[in-house]
Amino acid sequence: MTHPPTPVAHEPATRTNSGIVPVLAFAGIVVAVMQTLLVPVIKDLPQLLDTTPSNATWVLTSTLLSGAVATPIMGRLGDLYGKRRMLLASLAVMVVGALISGFTSALIPMIVGRTLQGFAMGAIPLGIGLMRDELPRERLGSAMALMSSSIGVGGGLALPLAAAVAQNTDWHVLFFGAAGLGVLSIVLTLVAVPETKTRARGSFDLLGALGLSLGLVLFLLPITKGSDWGWTSVTTLGLFAASALVLLLWGVLELRIPAPLVDLRTTARREVLLTNLASIMVGVSFYVVSLVLPQLLQLPTATGYGLGQSMVVAGLCVAPLGLTMMFTAPVYARLSAKYGPKSTLILGLLIIAVGYGAGLGLMSAAWQTVVVSVVLGTGIGLAYSSLPALIVGAVDPSETGAANGLNTLMRSIGTSVSSAVIGMVLANTANHVGGVAIPTMHGFRVSFLIATAAVAVGILLAVFLPGRRPANGPTLLASSADDDVADKATAERPVERVS
Repeated sequence: MTHPPTPVAHEPATRTNSGIVPVLAFAGIVVAVMQTLLVPVIKDLPQLLDTTPSNATWVLTSTLLSGAVATPIMGRLGDLYGKRRMLLASLAVMVVGALISGFTSALIPMIVGRTLQGFAMGAIPLGIGLMRDELPRERLGSAMALMSSSIGVGGGLALPLAAAVAQNTDWHVLFFGAAGLGVLSIVLTLVAVPETKTRARGSFDLLGALGLSLGLVLFLLPITKGSDWGWTSVTTLGLFAASALVLLLWGVLELRIPAPLVDLRTTARREVLLTNLASIMVGVSFYVVSLVLPQLLQLPTATGYGLGQSMVVAGLCVAPLGLTMMFTAPVYARLSAKYGPKSTLILGLLIIAVGYGAGLGLMSAAWQTVVVSVVLGTGIGLAYSSLPALIVGAVDPSETGAANGLNTLMRSIGTSVSSAVIGMVLANTANHVGGVAIPTMHGFRVSFLIATAAVAVGILLAVFLPGRRPANGPTLLASSADDDVADKATAERPVERVS
């Protein structure tokens, strides 16, 4: 990534295959479905797997950890060896993992299967990279917006469907359905998506990949298990300290080698650094509503504030969150073309703040949760759509996969931190009835306030992002550089094109 390649002229993109965008977006939706699969049966996992609640949480934690590790690594491999090839590999590993989980009810094989499913997270940055390489500039903004929002779209659609399946059939059908979607995505990708000719120079940084993987696992493990182990326990604090040490040593290594896994000098640029930090805040805000509203909707009315809805109805009430994100993509493209991705990011964050502020008072009826979902979906859709545009506009085409992989990782860290913090808040404010912890309205409102605070931090970070680049700067470019703007953009940071 830092190894200077020889300047080579870009070839104009001649492909106008309209199937690229929907097929890549579908791959993103499949990834989101895989993540959301077990949400309806989370509380039943100990019984379904015949294990303890603390052991059952590994079924979710394993997917999170493998996804966090795979995202930047698959992005870099895509830059080096072909993004389509790595996208197909990610989806294939996910299908294998889904089949393993579908044929078992034992804890260890289930964890193995879910770990393999986490590798599908690499599809998001790889899809964004393919879009940059293959699409003309005028289509790139809305395409990346749709790809970036696909996580929310898939999650919103999958929640009610997974709930219906879990209520009416064997829960293993969820995994077979995910495997079927994965196979369909592989076939569509083979048919409709060409392999990019853009390549980064250098070799794969195996030591850097191992160091980043170890550092991330040591960091995310205590975040996800801290409530079980105790936040001040020797284990939790020791893992955090070990993570800091490993990531520090990893950073020193990455700065000293010619072709690192993550170019930290690029990552330290103001536009990249602030975008990644803002991504963490957006990830926090996205996950809070996903944790709070389904619980509020399903709590019995006897609590005095629960809405007494079924699992399926709760899923349908939250589904507009994802659907609105999907419909926001074309709106984002128009706004970004006129005002730039920085402005749309700030606008999205402001709408999220309005949504959470309104949500503090709109919790007494199911229709009110739908309103909150729509408002938050609009804001999150705009924010999510802006993030890859800001990253792509700041890095070389040969770094797109790795840079967007790191950005997707930042969002994942945000959701992980959100899950841990909100879980702790709800547990500490819960009422215990017959040995069962019942979340309280106070806990829900505190959670919304935490999300609002995260959004405020995100707005502050976004304000300090650079404004729109001048026309002769490296803006949102596809690999088609058949105009003077692209020639100027690539003159400073050329990439190698190989057939």
